[in-house]
Amino acid sequence: MALVLTQPDRPAGRGQRLVASPVKQLAQARGLALHQPESLKDPAAAMPIAAARPEALIVAAYGLLLPQAVLDLAMPLNIHASLLPRWRGAAPIQRALLAGDRETGISIMKMEAGLDTGPVMLERRTAIAADDDAQTLHDRLADLGAEAIVAALEQIAAGRARWRVQPAQGMSYARKLEKGEARVDWSRPCVEVERRIRAFHPAQSTLRGESLKLWRGRCVERRGAPGEVLAAGEGGIVIACGDGALEVLELQRAGGKRLAAAEFLRGFSIATGERLGAAG
Repeated sequence: MALVLTQPDRPAGRGQRLVASPVKQLAQARGLALHQPESLKDPAAAMPIAAARPEALIVAAYGLLLPQAVLDLAMPLNIHASLLPRWRGAAPIQRALLAGDRETGISIMKMEAGLDTGPVMLERRTAIAADDDAQTLHDRLADLGAEAIVAALEQIAAGRARWRVQPAQGMSYARKLEKGEARVDWSRPCVEVERRIRAFHPAQSTLRGESLKLWRGRCVERRGAPGEVLAAGEGGIVIACGDGALEVLELQRAGGKRLAAAEFLRGFSIATGERLGAAG
């Protein structure tokens, strides 16, 4: 590997100290050359890439736009976490979970000026399990992506690469996530609320003006006013939705630990009839 690119260190945590990305940490541990430009639009920022004289550019969730001048330096290959043309864009994992997709995968595609519109060389598929969340699905797709890009490079080197133009039919756009999307709307059907918890991992709500993080839940056959606490005990905390109810199995107070519902209730009592509302 001639050069590793990752975004600049970003502030994180309560102290907002600069933190290196996992990519940077691994590159430094292995003694690899590293470049962290704020943007690649400035020709000077792209000079280290040209100086490395790459044969291929491998991109995975980089988060910065690659201008045409950079794409022209070598064959640009993107490891994209969806089965293109479904879920082009920034958040394919979360959008697949929110939509209730039963399958997703990895696409190895050739990058071009359009957003994830280039031809696809290779795919790897995986079923989305009923208990998959954004983290479990991300980790499984990361493993698939690592295997797929190695296979793709071997096929290219052997002259066996075959490219498929993406069809227009079935295209969807995975727009960037916004903070407010993690808020639970209890007037929605339980299946949508449960998907939101798995997609945002955690989703957000409030009780008595205090923020709550919802990590895991399941739908049950109960009815009540949206947001109403129908039960709170050893089995879980049951909250009415617009259709059905959600049994919250794991949750967390602001500044607290992620806990199973029964353990949570031992330190924070919740009474039936109370109402949860969207986090503000």
